[in-house]
Amino acid sequence: MPLNQESPPRSEAPPAAADGRGLLVIACGALAHEVIALKRANRWDALEVRCLPAELHNRPERIPAAVRALIRSSRCHYRSIFVAYADCGTGGELDRVLAEEGVERIPGAHCYEFFATSPVFAALAESEIGTFYLTDFLLRHFERLVIRGLGLDRHPELFASYFGHYRKLVYLAQAPEPGAVESARAIAQRMGLAFETHATGYGTLATSLATAVKRTTAAALGRVRVEEVH
Repeated sequence: MPLNQESPPRSEAPPAAADGRGLLVIACGALAHEVIALKRANRWDALEVRCLPAELHNRPERIPAAVRALIRSSRCHYRSIFVAYADCGTGGELDRVLAEEGVERIPGAHCYEFFATSPVFAALAESEIGTFYLTDFLLRHFERLVIRGLGLDRHPELFASYFGHYRKLVYLAQAPEPGAVESARAIAQRMGLAFETHATGYGTLATSLATAVKRTTAAALGRVRVEEVH
């Protein structure tokens, strides 16, 4: 369930472990690099990360069940859990699962939105609906996930079928490595698309994780104070 959104009715979820290890972030594998970078930069020592395979995006209907299973197997070991997924093509089913489990997620429909932030992404989509988006992760794994994943290495004639309605490629850069912009531009040329880049940083991913960490810390301190009083 996105932050700052009214909670729908939900079933009673088992309580988290009061003496658990802190905050568990259940993340999409495509976000592992970014979540770990934020953990290190902010010294969130009580935050642990467990990732589900990024390839689940090819079968988004499987994401809710996979997230639920990891929540239930982990709940007794952590004080709180946060899910680093957007809706990711689940059509609201992930939100239904998270409402039942009493767990929050990053707000947004997909990682392009929460990296760019909703207003910026809305403006990008409005300016050109036929846009193919790259993130740092997708840029690093373009050959594996797009070219080989879609069979374009074996059937390059399918490029027109897959991408014939696209007009522009937008690279949303979180923490680009040297040469990343040039690599993204080369992909745009390969696909026959106009090219644009935006330095987004970590966007709403950073603020959502910071809020989750603060809540977990505050809850732990509250329990300590109660124990001291008694």
